[in-house]
Amino acid sequence: MRIRRKTWARPELEACSYFYQNPQQNKSIWNTEIAAGKPIHLDLGCGKAVFLAEIALENPDVHYIGVDISFDILGVARRNIEAKFEEKKVENISLFSYNIEKLEDVLSPADKVERIYINFCNPWPKAGDHKKRLTYTKQLKAYQRILSPGAEIWFKTDNDDLYLASLRYFEEAGLSIFFQTKDLHQETNIENHLTEHEIMFTKEGIKTKAIRAKFVGI
Repeated sequence: MRIRRKTWARPELEACSYFYQNPQQNKSIWNTEIAAGKPIHLDLGCGKAVFLAEIALENPDVHYIGVDISFDILGVARRNIEAKFEEKKVENISLFSYNIEKLEDVLSPADKVERIYINFCNPWPKAGDHKKRLTYTKQLKAYQRILSPGAEIWFKTDNDDLYLASLRYFEEAGLSIFFQTKDLHQETNIENHLTEHEIMFTKEGIKTKAIRAKFVGI
């Protein structure tokens, strides 16, 4: 779903202390200079940051990096983050716009990313488009090159085909799946912060599928 162009987005982002216009300049120093040694969690396709704002506010000892290709949607994300934090200073979030397929330009193993969130990404349902999926085997192996040992991927989707295919992709990429469900909201004692899509789909009676897995051997 395309977001309408917002002329205010870029100026507001340029004035935002935690938005990075040239994230490549921080490669290999995210952990030491930006996150100040805090564990880094990466939210790929962070969208309007409903999920990101909530989880960051509740976990001040983790540094969250939100990535999205659209400046317009990141402008909305910044406003949502500010609204969620209210008077509190936002110190454990970084935002930048970048092509997720080229993350190695921006992050390295020295940045010690410990968890990746992939929430309700494009399922690319047309034949031949599956290689564009953020959970496709080749893409998962690319993530591995920027992660710290034992890093995890937490994935959520409303799409049945993407969920089933991702189970296979995770195994092909050498991940060890430690949690999977076809109905996340029926699970008990499971940490879960809602995304804007999840809220909408749940109201429509659409179940949230989830996979959580760990990279082994790195």
